[in-house]
Amino acid sequence: MEAYKRELIEFMVRSGVLLFGDFTAKSGRKTPYFIDAGRYRTGAQISRLARFYVRAIEAELGHDFDVLFGPAYKGIPLAVATAMAFHDDRGRDVGFCFNRKEQKDHGEGGLLVGHRLRDGDRVVLIEDVTTAGTSVHESVPLLRAAAKIELTGLVVSVDRMERGRTEQNSLSELARSYAMKTFAIVTIEDIMEHLHGRELDGRVLLDDALYEKMLAYRAEYGGKL
Repeated sequence: MEAYKRELIEFMVRSGVLLFGDFTAKSGRKTPYFIDAGRYRTGAQISRLARFYVRAIEAELGHDFDVLFGPAYKGIPLAVATAMAFHDDRGRDVGFCFNRKEQKDHGEGGLLVGHRLRDGDRVVLIEDVTTAGTSVHESVPLLRAAAKIELTGLVVSVDRMERGRTEQNSLSELARSYAMKTFAIVTIEDIMEHLHGRELDGRVLLDDALYEKMLAYRAEYGGKL
């Protein structure tokens, strides 16, 4: 596992974003872990997180994209911060845009804000986590209605590796549905591998008992690649 992936896992723990215990996911599934990107709350945190996205996008796509799209709401700061990180760290000025939840009926109007999409734009969707892929399914028609864009990819911070609307892994399902590359900075397998039995800041977060619960959860809800 690359060093930056291990760094992201520990960063999520220290930011209170990666949690272990008993939770109910939006899907209604009872889960022994939870990823709450809403707990990123400072400029330093979002700036650092954006740099992990830069590393992952470069590793998977190189320079083969023009625009970062962030679905409302959590995708908005991710797209903006990652575009800033590309400029500040790589000297590359990429476009960003995001959607409104409601149609604006005054001023310039429309549902999209930021970069005005043009025919041929290569768009990367940027998300925190996706399970059912709802925001992606909602976003793609908006993007395609705006211009004849190319869906280059979807990047998330963590792949939970769970079933989506079918028996397939959600990211694999989205890749097939929209003929685009989908990838994550880290997967739940990466998290389990790195944290199992490891002491972090004086405590072991993922002991044997919790590890077994996570294996059981994955056995029940894991998706096919």
